Amino acid sequence: MHSIFSNYFLPVTLGIITLGMGLSLTDRDFSNIFIRPKGFITGLCCQIVLLPVIAFLIARFVPMDPLFKVGLMIIAACPGGATSNLVTYLLRGNVALSISMTASNSLITLITIPVVVTLSLTLFIHQDAAFKLDVADTLLNIFLITILPAFIGTRIRKWRPVTADRLERPLRIVMPLLLLLIYLGVIFIDQGQESITRSDFISLFPYALLLNFAAMATGWIVARLMKLRVLDQFTITIEVGLQNSGLAIVVAVTLLDSHMMGLVPVVYGSFTFFSTLFFGWLVKKMAWEPVST
Repeated sequence: MHSIFSNYFLPVTLGIITLGMGLSLTDRDFSNIFIRPKGFITGLCCQIVLLPVIAFLIARFVPMDPLFKVGLMIIAACPGGATSNLVTYLLRGNVALSISMTASNSLITLITIPVVVTLSLTLFIHQDAAFKLDVADTLLNIFLITILPAFIGTRIRKWRPVTADRLERPLRIVMPLLLLLIYLGVIFIDQGQESITRSDFISLFPYALLLNFAAMATGWIVARLMKLRVLDQFTITIEVGLQNSGLAIVVAVTLLDSHMMGLVPVVYGSFTFFSTLFFGWLVKKMAWEPVST
């Protein structure tokens, strides 16, 4: 019962949210990504390469406990999940691009998370730790939480467009509230026996916020330099800036058996939905469309 929200309620909720987002998508939305893949490739490169570099620079030059530094690297190694997809959906961004990046990155992390975490342990606490993610479990999660619900949503949009239109508006209100409720359960009930102290939160918050905003700014700047559409600019901004804190907690607490490392993604996950929503809205509001696309 200790992890009932993390193990049961959260995956089901994320699947429902992805299905809801799929109601707004068509087959053409996904095919356009591969016809014009510049945005997709740009976003993945930012997440895989630039984000860990940003986290490393922060961890290298700020006065943090070495275990917290590894925790910061862990959160940087975990790609945005359904939460980033939801923020993109709420801001009416390129949801198909967001979901495609999430699905692809979830596969890539089978390699990148062990590499980043192993290097971080060696650099910051001089410890070796060989571990790997469960391939079968990861593939199953990608299918059940991302691919299948999104596909069902697009089928409803195609075969029952009136139903999709009726559901879309109330879901924009229900989905964020549902996700918030589940995350509160994860943080305060599942993590209740190892609750974070006020002093830990105060000490870690500035660095988690710095990672969040530095990543978003970097994603936006790179998307601007690549002359992507504003729609893709703030979608990539969100994807690069909002990481999967739930996965990071699993890596830190379950795989590495370190509560201290797990505190960083707990703090990170407590505010980044709102900070990323605000930053993405700001980028969209400025609407600095590039001269050419």
